[in-house]
Amino acid sequence: MSKFKNRLRRAGLSGLALSAFASLSISPAMAGEVSETAYIFNTLSFMIHGFLVMFMAAGFAMLESGLVRSKNVATICLKNVSLYAVAGLMFYVVGYNAMYMGVDGGFMGTFMPWSGDNADALAGNFDGGYTAESDWFFQMVFVATTASIVSGTVAERIKLWPFLVFVAVLAAVIYPITGSWQWGGGWLAEMGFSDFAGSTLVHSVGGWAALSGAIILGARKGKFGADGSVRPIPGSSLPLATLGTFILWLGWFGFNGGSQLALGSAADAIAISTIYINTNIAAVGGVLAAMVLTQLIYKKVDLTMVLNGALAGLVSITAAPDTPTLASAFLIGAVGGVLVVIAVPLLDKLKIDDVVGAVSVHLVAGIWGTLAVPLTNDGATFAGQLTGVAAVGGFVFIASSIVWLVLKFTVGIRVSEEDEMLGSDQAELGLEAYPEFGRGSQTI
Repeated sequence: MSKFKNRLRRAGLSGLALSAFASLSISPAMAGEVSETAYIFNTLSFMIHGFLVMFMAAGFAMLESGLVRSKNVATICLKNVSLYAVAGLMFYVVGYNAMYMGVDGGFMGTFMPWSGDNADALAGNFDGGYTAESDWFFQMVFVATTASIVSGTVAERIKLWPFLVFVAVLAAVIYPITGSWQWGGGWLAEMGFSDFAGSTLVHSVGGWAALSGAIILGARKGKFGADGSVRPIPGSSLPLATLGTFILWLGWFGFNGGSQLALGSAADAIAISTIYINTNIAAVGGVLAAMVLTQLIYKKVDLTMVLNGALAGLVSITAAPDTPTLASAFLIGAVGGVLVVIAVPLLDKLKIDDVVGAVSVHLVAGIWGTLAVPLTNDGATFAGQLTGVAAVGGFVFIASSIVWLVLKFTVGIRVSEEDEMLGSDQAELGLEAYPEFGRGSQTI
């Protein structure tokens, strides 16, 4: 079991999961049968939880479609489909091995294509713990989530192809390098940094990349007045945005639950059950906190803030969904909901145009959730968590800024003012998401 135990340690899962798998060797007579059963259930867990995380792509597509104007909805749908494809390809070509192969306490792995090897399992040795393909699939859908975070922030004014080039670099280089620092057994893992399912390694990475893109790209025309005023730009469909939020909420059970990386024992089943309810109650806390705070501040409940409050609660608990009590998880999520309500108008004051609030949700709440880990996990320290947040943030922001700037001064990243007014759907795709109600409708 040494290979599997080492992977669990690298992911920071040395508690129940390691104890459970160590117990498999207690009975030699049953070891072969039980280890094969564990191998099957671990693989099944990766696949099912991976399906849920993959479905989050639909959640992002619907959330963003609802929060952009109707003239940009088809482009947003295309971006979410295509970024998933680009991220998957690049994670296969170089990303996975850069994140996991040969890191050994360092700063990155090996940049080469992934290839699976199940020869040991086919020969009856199940020490690997799960199939290579199920592991690759589960890890791949995480990088697609990171890329989706960027999409919503820079929506309505970025060109399609330069955006996809950025996604390719993010999936092939930026995300795998930071992931290798902890999940790949790199230097942050060696110093005790803990991020169970990715408050920092997924969500803050996407948030930092989105923030740098929003700053370099600039705001949408008309968003900010010369006098410093902020003009609200309503989206096309709040029902779609709500549907997207519910899909993401559902997908988060795969995101956090699957990060247990095992379902081969009763201890793993208990751990995943705990993760599920903590994940759910954190979102509940985020919703209720955002509702109460917007009522107090604006005298009315803001639906978009409440939707982002739910997501902020989910991001906040992602760094440690396995260790809090239910009450603690609720409070962690509630703080995330409060932070979103504060961060969204703060970014507006700084003249940073984040169309869907992704920076507030994924970056701000991601930082909070990562720093909150020592509150419920005795194995983590505030200094270690702060080091991880700062290191990942600094690297991602600088690396992303370099990529954005190179694209800006070569092929350009922003659509023309005329195309922005017309809408990306007509300008870049030559179609409309809602032709019956758009300028292209005709009476027949």
